[in-house]
Amino acid sequence: MKQICPSADEILFAFMRDQDGVETAFHRLSAQEPKCGFGLQGVCCRLCTNGPCRITPKSPRGVCGADADTMVARNFLRAVAAGAACYLHVVENAAESLRTAAESGRPLKGTEVLAELAAALDIPEGDLHPRAAAVAGAVLNDLYLPRNRKMAMVEKLAYGPRLARWRELGLLPGGAKSEVFDALVKTSTNLSSDPMDMLIHALRLGIATGIYGLELTNLLNDILLGEPQLSTRPVGFGVVDPDYINIMVTGHQHALLGPVQEGLGEPWAVELAREAGAKGFRIVGCTCVGQDIQSRGGEVFAGHAGNNFTSEALLATGGIDLVISEFNCTLPGIEDICRRYRVAQICLDDVAKKQNADYLPFNPAEGDSIARQVARAAAENYRRRRDEVPVNVPGHGRSSSLAGFSERNLRAFLGGHYQPLIDLIASGQLKGLAAIVGCSNLTAGGHDVFTAGLTRELIRRDILVLSAGCTSGGLENLGFMSPEAVEWAGERLQKVCRELNIPPVLNFGPCLGIGRLEMVAAGIAAALQVDLPRLPLVLSAPQWLEEQALADGAFGLALGLPLHLAQPPFITGSGLVTRVLTEDMEKLTGGRVIVEGEIGAAAEKLEQVIQQRRSALGI
Repeated sequence: MKQICPSADEILFAFMRDQDGVETAFHRLSAQEPKCGFGLQGVCCRLCTNGPCRITPKSPRGVCGADADTMVARNFLRAVAAGAACYLHVVENAAESLRTAAESGRPLKGTEVLAELAAALDIPEGDLHPRAAAVAGAVLNDLYLPRNRKMAMVEKLAYGPRLARWRELGLLPGGAKSEVFDALVKTSTNLSSDPMDMLIHALRLGIATGIYGLELTNLLNDILLGEPQLSTRPVGFGVVDPDYINIMVTGHQHALLGPVQEGLGEPWAVELAREAGAKGFRIVGCTCVGQDIQSRGGEVFAGHAGNNFTSEALLATGGIDLVISEFNCTLPGIEDICRRYRVAQICLDDVAKKQNADYLPFNPAEGDSIARQVARAAAENYRRRRDEVPVNVPGHGRSSSLAGFSERNLRAFLGGHYQPLIDLIASGQLKGLAAIVGCSNLTAGGHDVFTAGLTRELIRRDILVLSAGCTSGGLENLGFMSPEAVEWAGERLQKVCRELNIPPVLNFGPCLGIGRLEMVAAGIAAALQVDLPRLPLVLSAPQWLEEQALADGAFGLALGLPLHLAQPPFITGSGLVTRVLTEDMEKLTGGRVIVEGEIGAAAEKLEQVIQQRRSALGI
């Protein structure tokens, strides 16, 4: 039997192991070993036909003369720019959706968020829809500024002490799309050879990513679709009900899927499903957009099945009738599985176009029409396949998992301010906070292995964990957001969880939720009247996967947070870049990268940082 990658999720692992002839990322991993050493160190360049060049002790420079420091910094900046571009694409679509909804007079569900954001942006009071259109327009105007004009909303939304430090360091970004554009120019053949300048540029992209691609995307979606609501929901493959037409969604753009979700709950859709022989339609979440829908709920939402590397296995259950893709984490590997299990595919955004998918371009003004086209395609495919494709859904997941945390409802849960949480930390009932965020990968011990292990170690040490991204999807399937997880925590954290009736890991949903975590951190810092680097708070992206994660990381470093990674970000070929990110950065922003590939040692280092910051605060 072909070796497959291990997973912290034993039921998922067993299901994939037993699927005859189904190939997933878990099966393909071993075929890619050993990894390219030059690529791992970031010292490979293929920008021109004199290459590809590799840095070795015998050839310390490429043909053009670029050394390891230049090559690594150039590759790193290109990756951060690509990750930032992905997030900026998402906020651009969210802003366009909000503007269209406002101009057409469609209902807006997050009026309190609109009022709060509009006030922060100095948009005058007035009627609801014109004010929403003005907010959306302000976001788009900032995105499209030239690079020599600073983005206005950074100064309006950033935490004051951080803003002052960014201004002092020259980190305030110009127009975000121009910053991405010029990062590509700067890293092209025979242009910049200054590693420090490129690393500073990466930090500017991180700030644009965080304020716009993360924070503002959340707020725009909240205005359009409603705020997250705390609720307990089933998670895992068990949410798939064969009696319904099941639509799996992959991506990050709830603004695009919102009209589809609303349409599938309408009477016409229920009747269409019944005519096809089903009870109705169900949306099954997979990847971050599923967690976004999970946080807001809705009539046709069945539940969240899992993170990025569970999608292939979910399709192999035979219980999915249609896949909608609209952004990344939509693995190319689903193509063959969709063919085998006769699953139809629709793509709403061509950045995520799959070979076999029908392309249905999303237009914010045509939401109802798009919902009807999706429903007809799903019902038709249900008729074609259900009598011929067996459905085999394993008993997987949890029946009750708490989700839906946001910066606003956490504050409300605590009584309208963060003082109760601060008091728990000051009294020692909680040592501090750890944000476990980002992707899942298959190489840090296996699927979700490091994430789950580190989380268990941290809560055992009485550190409350806040999660956002694919980490949340994995952790909730393993029970960390369910009542039983309280038993895994340390004695003091157990007491806090029982008093507040919360699990030891709080689910902030998708990777966009990293922006919500920043707002929580800023709120706590403001209450304490300190800058972010002084908080007893650590950040870990233990199983980071891709370029978007590097843009997230650049934001974390700009915020002044210690950032743990289980694997280095392809920089170790440069002593300069490695030193700047792991040591010198602390003198600039207060943040630094901590690379530690052992779970126990990583937990120990993060706890030490928290203890040092507690001591500095006198608690």
